[in-house]
Amino acid sequence: MRDAGQLEQSRALLMRLITNDPDDPFVNYQAGWTLDRMGLETEAAPYYERAIASGLEGDNLRGALLGLGSTYRVIGRDADAVRTLAAGVARFPDDGAMRAFYALALHSAGEHRRATQEFLRVILASSADPQIVRYRDALTEYMEHPDEVWRDGAWHARP
Repeated sequence: MRDAGQLEQSRALLMRLITNDPDDPFVNYQAGWTLDRMGLETEAAPYYERAIASGLEGDNLRGALLGLGSTYRVIGRDADAVRTLAAGVARFPDDGAMRAFYALALHSAGEHRRATQEFLRVILASSADPQIVRYRDALTEYMEHPDEVWRDGAWHARP
């Protein structure tokens, strides 16, 4: 229903299912996701939280961590967004989307250096762009020193 754009119908069905089994991790995840799609992020967060706390696993856990972290960021809970998405990156280190949302959360939390590093990490790991490949070594160095410049054989603070 959600994929077909029937968000209200999806929401109604999921709320009935939750009434029958309030701790079902999959149903809570689906409810959070549906509310999120409806633009009801504040309402979505507790469902994502319950899904994760109730033992959600695998790709569903991946989606719930990403959804919850992104939702926290949207509602201004930046520290929670960073914490949640950092846990997602630790659990799913090869997930480029998780890392990109983590970088956004870091940026929102004012951690611009770490955000830049994380965005560069995503680009370097996922890009087949010939120019990115060409400058991969230089970009990798700048990823480690985003606030500095390489000059005269050493890293220096930007002027």
